[in-house]
Order: sequence, then C-alpha cells, then structure tokens
Amino acid sequence: MSDTGGGHRASAEAIRDAFKLEFGDEYRIFVKDVWKEYTGWPLNNMEQQYKFMVKHVGLWSVAFHGTSPRWIHSVYLAAIAAFYAKEVEAGLMEYKPDIIISVHPLMQHIPLWVLKWQGLQKKVIFVTVITDLNTCHRTWFHPGVNRLYCPSEEVAKRASLDRLEGSQIRVFGLPIRPSFCRAVLSKDDLRVELEMDPTLPAVLLMGGGEGMGPVKKTAKALGEALFDKELGKPIGQMIVICGRNEALASTLRSLEWNIPVQIKGFQKQMEKWMGACDCIITKAGPGTIAEALIRGLPIILNDYIPGQEKGNVPFVVDNGAGVFTRRPKETAQIVAEWFTTKSDELKRKSENALKLAQPNAVFDIVKDIHELACQRGPLANIPYILTSSFSSLI
Repeated sequence: MSDTGGGHRASAEAIRDAFKLEFGDEYRIFVKDVWKEYTGWPLNNMEQQYKFMVKHVGLWSVAFHGTSPRWIHSVYLAAIAAFYAKEVEAGLMEYKPDIIISVHPLMQHIPLWVLKWQGLQKKVIFVTVITDLNTCHRTWFHPGVNRLYCPSEEVAKRASLDRLEGSQIRVFGLPIRPSFCRAVLSKDDLRVELEMDPTLPAVLLMGGGEGMGPVKKTAKALGEALFDKELGKPIGQMIVICGRNEALASTLRSLEWNIPVQIKGFQKQMEKWMGACDCIITKAGPGTIAEALIRGLPIILNDYIPGQEKGNVPFVVDNGAGVFTRRPKETAQIVAEWFTTKSDELKRKSENALKLAQPNAVFDIVKDIHELACQRGPLANIPYILTSSFSSLI
C-alpha cells in the first residue's frame, strides 16, 4: 500500500484485522508501504506529492487523466522498474510472502514483474483490492493478478474491458474495518455517551482526515438554518469533525452558536458519531461513503477530488442515497428541510443507503483469498532468490 490519501492504509488494515478475526494465527499479516520503505526519490515521497497535487486540483486532474492510457503508464512504470525493481525485490525477499495483497493502483506492475522474473507467478498468490468506488485509474487493472476485488459492478465492467477475465473478478464492496462493520449500536445510547441532545436530529459535518472541504462556511450556514427564529429554538444539532486541521477546529470553537454544536478533531471511532447522527455532509471519499451507507446515513456530497472521486457522486446520487451540492447555504437548507418538512425524503434516502451498503465486504474478501490459498496447496518455503539484473529484462 501507500499513504497517498487515508483510504489505502485503512483498507489494508481492515483486511489485516478481518484475517485475524476469521483465521486467528493461521496467517501473519504485514502492512507495508513499499515505495516509502524500499525505494528512493520520487517514490518514497509520494505521500507529500499527492497532498500537494490534490490541493491544486487542476494539476492532479492532468496527472490522473494524462497517465490513464495504457501505453503511457506502461512506459513510466517500466522506467520506474529499471531504477527500483531491485529495491522492491529486496522488500519481498525480506518477508518471502505466500500471498501479496495490493490496495494501491501503482502496486501491481512492478511486484508482478518481480514475481515473473523469480519464476514465482504460479506459486505466490497476488490479489488486488480496488479502493475506489466508481471512477478508478487504469493502473488498478492488471491481467496478471489471481483475483481483482471490485467495490462495484461499474468497476467490474471496466476491469472486463481492460483484459481481465470473469474468473479473476469478484464484486464484494469496499473493505471497511471489522470494528465498524460489526458494531451493534443504539442511537439513544450513543447520544447519551457522546453528550448529544437526545431529542434533536443531528447532522455530521466531515472535513476529512486533513480537514478538507468548505467546512467553516457550511458549519456557519447550518448554524443559521437549524435555528427556528420564529420559535426561538433549534430544530437540529451539529457535529463537526475537523480531522487534523486544528486551526479550523479552534476557529469554529471560537464562534457563538444558537444550536447544540460539538467540534471535534481527528476521531478513531467514527462508527459512534455516524451511529448517533441522522445524515452526513462530506466530500466524496470512498471510505467515508461506504461507512455512511453501512450506518444508513443520507449523504450530502459537497466536494470531490477530480479523477478517482468524481464517479462517487453519481454512485451516491443515482442510487438515491444522497445529493450533491458545493453551495454551503443550499447544503444547510437541504438539512433543515430533511429535519422538518421533508422527513419522508430523509427516511427514504436512509433506506436506499442501507440497500447500497456492503458491510460484509472485507470478510468476503479474506474468505475468498483463503480459498485461493487452499486451492494453491501448502504455503511457506517459497524459494525467493536474488535476481542478478532487471534492466536487461525491461
């Protein structure tokens, strides 16, 4: 995996935890950022490069779409392999894995080349778990994998068009950590635990792990829209998750509010906050969307990263699980209507969200990988050897 966005590590750790729950000590799982730990510049700095580019969305859009054609990304991946295949091979030799699970679009080609050069393609199981719900980069699709786990039928169709066979493709959903998927929660109990108003409907405003999105303007608009001036009382309450953006959290805490508001930083138990709320406002990150669907939360999408997140908008909207708007005042108005005159619409979107949810995805994935391992026969003692040279083979 690679820490380009929080979703790849979250998916990797969800798969690791599901393996432990399902199979105990039968497997030893290692979560590794191959580029950061085993290669040099620019690959070992991908996390910072990604953060820079998504802040300059035009640059990211060019990078995403410009490298999509196979002939282009095949050339640059071959060039990368010429420089760093030995380092990737060294990383594999350190652990001598029986199974390799990739949760990043740039983690297929070079490891598979290494396995081919090692003569281990038929011995080591290699699977890819796609962590984008709808629109995904074509580097996710490599015909050499044993299995490709797709989060949606739309992604599976694109995989079929990109040379993968039906026998390689499984559609299970996005892997979400087991502690979230299997949590049995009572909204009333959660509101007591989280010190929320037990009677008012609640909206959860997400800023993402880095506090991205128009959170401040939306929060202020919600503060106004959820206060009934005629009655002189609130019609809803708000929870704002600012992520790691401490400046944003401090600014919001300094404001005066006419409705019950809680301002929070980075949270590890999002299942509780989602379980206590009635709808969510967030950018179109796949992990947050998948979690919201599991909790049956109607979703207001207020932003997306061009490329991999753009397709998440129709995924939510066309399936009746939410709406999209970038305008804070319109967002606030939608929430106010859901909490008053359009409560039936809120209920309907909640039901649609639950229908779209795939809470067992991570368990389906690890069970299928286990079946692949059983079919392959006894694991361990796979003969990894150091290849003398890669550059002549590229």
